[in-house]
Amino acid sequence: MNEKVESLKGKLIVSCQALPHEPLHSSFIMGRMALAAKEGGAFGIRANTKEDIAEIRTQVDLPVIGIVKRDYEDSKVYITPTMKEINELMEVKPEIIALDATVDLRPGGRTLDEFYSEIRKTYPDQLLMADCSTVEEALHADQLGFDFIGTTLVGYTDQSRNLKIESNDFEIIREIVAKVKHRVIAEGNINTPEKAKRVIELGAFSVVVGSIITRPQLITKSFAQALD
Repeated sequence: MNEKVESLKGKLIVSCQALPHEPLHSSFIMGRMALAAKEGGAFGIRANTKEDIAEIRTQVDLPVIGIVKRDYEDSKVYITPTMKEINELMEVKPEIIALDATVDLRPGGRTLDEFYSEIRKTYPDQLLMADCSTVEEALHADQLGFDFIGTTLVGYTDQSRNLKIESNDFEIIREIVAKVKHRVIAEGNINTPEKAKRVIELGAFSVVVGSIITRPQLITKSFAQALD
């Protein structure tokens, strides 16, 4: 694994994303967001679309976890769901590509196993991160050979609807760390510095923090609601 990726060990990755319906949706803005994150001490960036990644690369020389969020009518999977998104990301070559690694079928009814196999055949040297929602999915992704196992989708899928990543002192993360052989990246609802520090103490390789840093409309809402 290259030096840039190794530099993520024990460090913060900031997710700089804004979808088309959000106020900050702009590759220019995401580039500046990444620069602000670096100034604050981030060691990596998670970003959506090749356009945003290309702009971010003009601003910071940090390792990037790249994704493409895209909806397909025949699938619940929206994080890098097909080879089309993988090929787009390979145009900008993020250090790591993340994709949905849940049990849900990909567009066209494809399984994760089929999709993973095609990616590995086409791009054998590309580092891959599995965005999982349950311990079972994490264990399966680990067996398949994903380089990083992420907790990104805990609580966001039908099969994880009743799960909370922070429950019982991050029990899900502790179980995954204990059972997998690949590195675990903690992500999802880690919204305080204390939680970020805790998941690293529990053995996560790195931690991704997003909305609480990079989505001002949500941060504002929490303050406004407290005053209501």
